[in-house]
Amino acid sequence: MIAKMEEIVYRLNRLEKVDAAYRELAVSKPAVNAGNNPYNQFQGYLDAEPLGIDARWAWLQPDGDGAGIGFVDLEEGWQLTHEDLVNRNPTLVYGDNRNNIAPIHGEHGTKVLGVVIAEDNFVGVVGIAPSASPVLLSSHYNATSNTYLHVADAISGAFPNMQAGDVLLIEVQRDLLPVEIDDADFDAIRLATAQGFVVVEASGNGEQDLDSYYSGYDAILNRNSSEFRESGAIMVGAGESVLPHDRHPDSNYGSRVDCYAWGENVTTCGGDLDGDSGDLDDGGGDLNRNYTSSFGGTSSAAAIIAGAALILQGIYAANTASRLSPSQMRALLSNPDSGTIQGPNEPGHIGVMPNLRMLIENKLGLVPDIYIRDSVGDTGAVPHTGNISASPDIIVRHALENDPQSAFGQDSGTENSHSLGHQVAAGLDNYIYVRLKNRGGVDAEDVTASVYWSEVATLVTPDMWTLIGTTPPMSVPAGDTLVVSGPITWSAADIPAGGHYCFVGMISHPSDSASPLSDPADWDAFRNFIRNQNNVTWRNFNVVDLNPASGAGFSGLGFIIAGAPGAKRMFHFEIKQQLTKGVRVRLELPLALAKQFLDSFRWKYDVHKENQTVQLQLPTIPRLYPLPPAMLDSGSRYKAQLVVEGFPDKIQPGNWITVGQFYDCQEVGRITWLFENRKNNRRPAA
Repeated sequence: MIAKMEEIVYRLNRLEKVDAAYRELAVSKPAVNAGNNPYNQFQGYLDAEPLGIDARWAWLQPDGDGAGIGFVDLEEGWQLTHEDLVNRNPTLVYGDNRNNIAPIHGEHGTKVLGVVIAEDNFVGVVGIAPSASPVLLSSHYNATSNTYLHVADAISGAFPNMQAGDVLLIEVQRDLLPVEIDDADFDAIRLATAQGFVVVEASGNGEQDLDSYYSGYDAILNRNSSEFRESGAIMVGAGESVLPHDRHPDSNYGSRVDCYAWGENVTTCGGDLDGDSGDLDDGGGDLNRNYTSSFGGTSSAAAIIAGAALILQGIYAANTASRLSPSQMRALLSNPDSGTIQGPNEPGHIGVMPNLRMLIENKLGLVPDIYIRDSVGDTGAVPHTGNISASPDIIVRHALENDPQSAFGQDSGTENSHSLGHQVAAGLDNYIYVRLKNRGGVDAEDVTASVYWSEVATLVTPDMWTLIGTTPPMSVPAGDTLVVSGPITWSAADIPAGGHYCFVGMISHPSDSASPLSDPADWDAFRNFIRNQNNVTWRNFNVVDLNPASGAGFSGLGFIIAGAPGAKRMFHFEIKQQLTKGVRVRLELPLALAKQFLDSFRWKYDVHKENQTVQLQLPTIPRLYPLPPAMLDSGSRYKAQLVVEGFPDKIQPGNWITVGQFYDCQEVGRITWLFENRKNNRRPAA
């Protein structure tokens, strides 16, 4: 291609009317100039494999310095004015910095930051991801109580400052074991990965086989045990710095450990104030200018892996306008085909040390990225900012489809149809099909989809979900091709009653799995879950048949207005409608809810004391927003309905109504009703 371009330039320059022609060069940020940093020569973990992770090669690639990706270091103390860190503006977002109590507590955090994000300048060292930003700190130390065990709080305390794909490094251990042995810490980590945050966790320096660790009677860290519990974190072991990289004797090991990096002789910022001989430069006693060459353990190893994750995320985000999920990132960093295997001389599994060059050249564009659309037009990019709760990809049918791929899949002509599903029929088996795509660069095998049902509500939180079933495994090829699953049978005996339901779909692949919420009461986490997962979707989209058995002249579209779990919150609502002239809609609400805003309501309403309801006559304008705000109690459920007058005579196929629920101007749920003439638009039963 370049040769052809040069020939074109040559020919253009030969033309009389062309003053000058030249090939415009690609634009990218300047590469990291590690040679400016005097101690960089001792940072062997940055070198090419098999010695290091080959960060030096990654820096030469566009966007190979972690720019645009947020990083959180969780521990208890840092020397924030260190000369190699201060311009990176590390900001404490939770807890207290213990450095000002005893300087030694700040040296560990200083070393970690040096490994990951030290500035590319003319002093000291350079971090693996020197342009990662923002750099945030979350401390498990509380100065008021002088306690330092608040790990779960520090994990969740970082969430409000994070975006999907940011990296959270946990530099803490409990009794020389990974922190997730603690139930609260485990729940917080799982909650982080459910929101799309990449968590890197040190396995600990206890020299223990984690497969043999029991919590009570449960082998919670043994992947081969039925009691294993999955947090979604990337767990890191420590290897020796010299070849062949045997497991460091202090490092924990086992099937739960995903990968390793140097656990000794790591050169970075900070000093060794415990009196050993590891100081590379004590800075003349100035804590802002000291450096060490003896940082180690799973602390240094986890920091190196966090830096590698930042580089991979930065390159992937720049090239795909999306971000790798926690499971995708873990699959890359632990890939045995793209890393340096551990040495044979110290038993105990710690996996491979990632090779960034091999990953970027051979694997980064070849990760599966399966997704299920939140609405027509959703491309699977994360985080998702478009409409939700209107997935076209969960389809309910009353009979088995003879060829669902031809009926609903790629080249069917129905790829972007959101009205394929039927209303759930009572008294017979219903069949649910799920459509999904793969925007990644490699085929995804053994993909499954699970579907849940809920009552129709403006806000559908996990406590309202009931599992219907899971599809058989399927193959989803790369190339964004729409694939249809085999059916999930919803047995007649399990259907509460015929009618409209909200469906929740979750799709999963071994290296791109959906992460269920561990605590649905965490409202902010649930909002992130909605936007940061492309493996989860809602279908709160109901097709109303214009050929009902009853010709009552009106239709009641029932639904629930739901409060958020955990606390009382203020919500706004929106009603949008596209209805034929002459059709009128009334919103019926419980009097207990409507009392909050009746005095400020500007439209006509009627109070029905006999059934304690209020009916509001809605104007015929296309969008009603915002309706007066309502304060909803935690977990509240208010039965409401839209009463549509002129049904079915005046309504035309294609008319629709939606009700949306908003919190802080962000949509958190929506219900849509589409009016269709099923009598003239039915597919023949299989």
